[in-house]
Amino acid sequence: MNPGLILLITCSTVFLAQLGMSIYLPALPQIAGHLQVDATQVAWGLSLYLIGMALPMLLWGSLAQRVGRKPVLLAALGIYGLANLALPLGSTLESFLLLRLLQGIGASGISVMARVLIRDSFRGDLLAKALSWISISFVVALGIGQYAGSLIQVTLGWQAIFYLLGAVSLLMAAIVSRLNFPKLVEAPATVSPWAVYGTILTHRAFLLPALAGGLGYGVIIAFNSAAPLILQGPFGWSTTDYGLLGWPISAAYFLGALAVNRFVLRTGQHRLMALGVGLVMAGSGVMLAGSLLASSVAWLLWLPYCGAVFGQSLNYPISLSRANDGAPIAGAYAMALSGFIHQLMAALIGAVASLLAGPHAWPLSLLCCFLAAGAVLCTRFTPDRPSA
Repeated sequence: MNPGLILLITCSTVFLAQLGMSIYLPALPQIAGHLQVDATQVAWGLSLYLIGMALPMLLWGSLAQRVGRKPVLLAALGIYGLANLALPLGSTLESFLLLRLLQGIGASGISVMARVLIRDSFRGDLLAKALSWISISFVVALGIGQYAGSLIQVTLGWQAIFYLLGAVSLLMAAIVSRLNFPKLVEAPATVSPWAVYGTILTHRAFLLPALAGGLGYGVIIAFNSAAPLILQGPFGWSTTDYGLLGWPISAAYFLGALAVNRFVLRTGQHRLMALGVGLVMAGSGVMLAGSLLASSVAWLLWLPYCGAVFGQSLNYPISLSRANDGAPIAGAYAMALSGFIHQLMAALIGAVASLLAGPHAWPLSLLCCFLAAGAVLCTRFTPDRPSA
């Protein structure tokens, strides 16, 4: 399969998986009303989705290495699609949260396979450039998906959001089933996958950039977890108002991913990654200052957040590429392990951020500052590697 088709398939599937995280957020109050529970309880659905994405990632990576790329991707798309179709049928909070967990498990396999397929086709700076297209798919889902979710909720109801996701996912599975994937065998079946993961995890050249990417990603997760209830609560935003926020967020992430795609070959991964985490730190710091000094001004929360998003869009594809290049063992394992680390961190951060949704924005901003500072430290001590 040629690299262009690989990019098309991976970007499309990542787009679907990430929609599950963002598209329903504007409808949180309506879903809570349908289930007759508090909106903060429904907000835990994001944390469970992220837990579902995190927990099976190592298993998906091992299966991709031993069974093959195509059957694993098909299984993931099937689980994701069926969970989406079942979500509107539940009438209790428990069923909603359980199906969000299953939805995340399917999205986990999709995410792992997208990265593995990209890693199969590219190396070095070209890998970072290819991964920037994954970042672009991520941001389109994050921002435009959020806006689309608000429109679907207003016109068709929140149930239609999940029905559409499920139908498109199963259609994508039908398309993938007709493609021929190359058969790659890079590790003997006698090698324990857990031993391989343990070996990779102990290498600083893998671990530090993986942590830097996960901490920056955590800033986005924290904002997505707490901001809907903060902006639609104390700030009095409507569902449509919050949906419109997706546009500047999308623009910020798109421009950053585009900058990686265009400049990484001439600027180098190390400099762009350092710039990215610095912008995440700066944006989070302005958010904190604004929430403390002018707590009633909403743009002092969301505008610097857009700056942090731009920085993370520089950081993420490069951190993923450097972690993969720093891994001592080739194959699907490094990509799966980095994804596991990121999603596990995101699930924990999302759970903490859900507890911070209240009348004040400064606890969320303070959490973002701590995460950004950690990303800066990890980047500072990541060994620099020559471009491949």
